[in-house]
Formats: sequence, C-alpha cells, structure tokens
Amino acid sequence: MNTDWKSSFTMIRDLFKKDANRKPKHPLPITDFPALNHPYNKTNITWFGHSACMIEIDGKHLFLDPMFGNDPSPFPFLGNRRFSQKLPFSLEALPKIDAVILSHDHYDHLDYGTINKLRERVQQFFVPIGVGSHLEHWGIDPDKIVELDWWEEYEFHGVSLTAAPARHFSGRSVHDRNSTLWCSWVIQGKESSIFFSGDSGYGPHFKEIGERYGPFDLSLMECGQYDSRWASIHMLPEETVQAHIDVKSTLLLPIHWGAFTLSFHEWTDPVKRVTKAAEKEGVRIVTPMIGETVFVHEGPFPALKWWEEGPER
Repeated sequence: MNTDWKSSFTMIRDLFKKDANRKPKHPLPITDFPALNHPYNKTNITWFGHSACMIEIDGKHLFLDPMFGNDPSPFPFLGNRRFSQKLPFSLEALPKIDAVILSHDHYDHLDYGTINKLRERVQQFFVPIGVGSHLEHWGIDPDKIVELDWWEEYEFHGVSLTAAPARHFSGRSVHDRNSTLWCSWVIQGKESSIFFSGDSGYGPHFKEIGERYGPFDLSLMECGQYDSRWASIHMLPEETVQAHIDVKSTLLLPIHWGAFTLSFHEWTDPVKRVTKAAEKEGVRIVTPMIGETVFVHEGPFPALKWWEEGPER
C-alpha cells in the first residue's frame, strides 16, 4: 500500500466524506440456501457475500473462505457491520462439509467464530503455508489440516486442489505481517474446473495459472475493496475481467464485495464496473443474489440487477 504523506492525507479525507454510499440504504435481498443434501448432481456454486462460497463438485462440498461473522476485524466496536441482516442458512444446521479452503488469514476471510461453529462438521482444512497455525491454536486437530505452498497439488477424494500464486499479503496483528502465505486455488473435478482468486492485485501470475491449468469453466474473481492507492494488492474491476481472460475461464462470478465496507468506493461500484467491463470484452458474467445457487454448465445464469434500488431491481 502507498503510505506516503499525501496518500495518508487523502485516505483520511475520504474516510469522512459525506454521502459516500459505502453501505446499502436498505436490507439486501437474500435467497435461502437449500440444505446440502439437495438433489443437485451437477457442479454448482453458491455465493454468500464477500468471498464466501460453497462449491459442490463431484459430490463433494467445498467451503471457500467461510467468513460469516458480523464484523471483519478484531475491533467490532468500530461498527463495520455486515450489510445483510441475516445469513441464508444457519451454521448450526449445516451437515457435513467435506473441506474448507482458505486463501489467507485476514479477518474478512478467516473468522474464529465461523471456524469454531464449523469445526465438527468439516472433514479437512486446506490452507496456504502457516495458516494452519491459527487453526491449531483454535483447537483444530492438526491431522485435519493440509498446508500447501504455491504450485503444490493435493488429491482429495478425486478432486484435485492446487495452491496457486496471488499478489497480496497476510497478518492478523501488527507483529505478524507476511508471516503466513496467501494464495489462489485451482479446483479440478472430473468434468469441471474452477479458479478461486482469493485476494490479489493484478499481475502476470494469472496468465501463468491459465497456461498451466486452464481453461476453467468458472472463475471466482476478486472485485471489491480496491483503491488506486493499493492497486498492487486488490484488483480494480476492469483488471478483474482481464484476470478472468488471462486464466482462460468461460464464466466469471465476481466476489469480494456485497458484504462489508473495507474501502472508499460506493458499495455498488464493483458490480457496476465489472459488468460494464465484461460486456465490453465479451465476457459472460453471473451476478447471483446472496445465497443463490449457480449451475456451472447450464443456464439460465443469474443476471438480475438486485443491487439497484427501486422496483426495477
């Protein structure tokens, strides 16, 4: 991040900007997520806001960055609350989850309360190097934790998982910056291939991932919480589309937005800009409501502008 005097001053200025529209004025529409024993037998994915997603692939349920806390920081009194007033399911009611896959250890991706509620329902945790130390500290059995370095692969009940590069950073306090790894993930089943960007600035690693593992049927690409002052660690929406093209993916589902305010842009800016850029580049994009399930290989794909105010939503 650019931390020179000028950038710091402008960030303080932007923080107190009035009428910035950084949060929704009305409750967000939520679609109730079906039970995990639903009769779907085709690859599908459900987005729960921010980067939290559930993938069903080859009969396995994979939870990506399941952060369901109300506040993405160690200081909830600061008031950065989740946009939606409810979740599309109850954590306590979830049946067995085959695997939880984490991209890095920031609070908006790795949440103690969520992990604590899921711990008895999860068969295996897959994390980049070092992140397992947090889970062990929270009482997760080390035998249930698999740590991977960039480009390392793991075969999980027929599904291939690869930790791939990302351009970001890590840390949960002022003393542990970059002490653990961050990554993106390649998830490959018998008939489907999915890319999960995690958090990342734009860079040449996307093309390398595409050359090694593409093409993909779906990319879950970070799009939100960006700013030109920290573009090296979070993509701008137009870069999100380019990264999707670079990894050679067919369908784009933008993530990392719609749940929290972690930047200075309007809360709808990510989805408006990414859909415009996708249209310009001829990219097929899906924009599901929170809790809405998308089938990867068949339409119709969600395209309702649910983030807009008024009856045209």
